[in-house]
Amino acid sequence: MTPTPAANLPELLYIQDPLCGWSYGMSPVINRIQQEFAGRVEVSVLCGGMVKGEDVEPISDTWEYLVQSLAEVEKVTGVQFGEAFTALGEAGEYRYDSEPPSRAIATFRQITQDPARAVAFAHAVQAALFRDGHDLNDPTTYNALLAPFGVDVVDFQQRFATPETARATQQEFAAVARIGVEGFPTTIVRIGEQGYVLARGYQAYEQLRTGLEQLLEQEGA
Repeated sequence: MTPTPAANLPELLYIQDPLCGWSYGMSPVINRIQQEFAGRVEVSVLCGGMVKGEDVEPISDTWEYLVQSLAEVEKVTGVQFGEAFTALGEAGEYRYDSEPPSRAIATFRQITQDPARAVAFAHAVQAALFRDGHDLNDPTTYNALLAPFGVDVVDFQQRFATPETARATQQEFAAVARIGVEGFPTTIVRIGEQGYVLARGYQAYEQLRTGLEQLLEQEGA
């Protein structure tokens, strides 16, 4: 399900993946944009399905590559990957699969119907893995994440487990693919019927803010 922006506001569509380290690094930037442009731009989040289907594998298969890339993410973005995540990776058994955390975000969005809070929840999901080393394949992992948002755990778990939510998650992956997104994160701004790619990959706050201001001015939004 594609998030619905507030009436008449431009929409900044943040396309990310819960297992993408660069998305984890970009989320604080998006959160700041959301705060600074409140009332001018509606921010929504979509999950792209970076690791799905035949690509799902034990984290041990890609851990050597991940260690190198995440060190670069820390250097460039300033986020930190926690010792618990490092321990998870070194143990090697964790199943790297984008579907369960993406389904959790889709479930949260379905319940709250609130794009702004869905952005914050998506970052909480990333932090649960990359900072705290929690198992995103275990549905009960999300119970503690729901508390700050006031979402009922029983309602969440029931919806999370339905075939309809699983299907909606796959449809979200397909929608992102149709847009032509090839990497995460990607930031797109929709103004009326027009879509503009604001950033491909990570972009620092000042650069993203400047680009967004220029686009809004250019389009009279």
